[in-house]
Amino acid sequence: MTERQDIHNSSIPVLCKSCEARHRGVCGALNSDQLIYLSKHTHKGAVQPDTELIAADSKIENYSNIIFGTVKLTKLMPDGRQQIVGLQFSPDFLGRPFRRETGVSAEAAGPVSLCSFPKNILEKLVKESPELEHRLHEQALRELDEARDMMLMLGRMTAVEKVATFLMLLVKHLDPEQDDDSNSIRFDLPLKRADIADFLGLTIETVSRQMTKLRKAGVIDIENNRTINVPDISRLSAIAGNF
Repeated sequence: MTERQDIHNSSIPVLCKSCEARHRGVCGALNSDQLIYLSKHTHKGAVQPDTELIAADSKIENYSNIIFGTVKLTKLMPDGRQQIVGLQFSPDFLGRPFRRETGVSAEAAGPVSLCSFPKNILEKLVKESPELEHRLHEQALRELDEARDMMLMLGRMTAVEKVATFLMLLVKHLDPEQDDDSNSIRFDLPLKRADIADFLGLTIETVSRQMTKLRKAGVIDIENNRTINVPDISRLSAIAGNF
């Protein structure tokens, strides 16, 4: 059955038919009967920016698929200092499967839509679907690769390389269909400048200076201090070290 046929299959729950996580996320591993079972226990809702979605070290009771928006993963030090240690985008799976407690907190960077379901429901489906477990492992491995890239970025890259790498991260996640034949892209920054600075280990002023440097060099264009135009992705990628 083709994806187009699957979308219009009457046995697929209405909640799932137009959902990005249904096709590109972990739910794409489920058959129609499993989706119907999951949909009976699913809650779909929107949250406002800066809403805490998961508290650090809390007991895991629910999981979610990110339908829209960007989520910040943060670690808090004993003295109150905070570091953004990761970002998640649609249609990422939010939560830590196979664990009893979370190790990080999750917060909505902007408006976020979630499709949430109980932990025990997902664990039941994992036992029935090796492909679902495989997709969860795939996301964990992607996050591990991004964490290693972040270690390199924080430890070895210059300020302008860090900003370019951050923008390339957004290019990859905000436009997953991007290919080598596409030379330009336009998107809104999902994070405030303060959050970008936190994520990159820079000051807000340094982030602004590097954005201005990239703009003056013609690598990006900035509209309304938020919308980024990248006329030639290969130039940005080269500054980021082909990230």
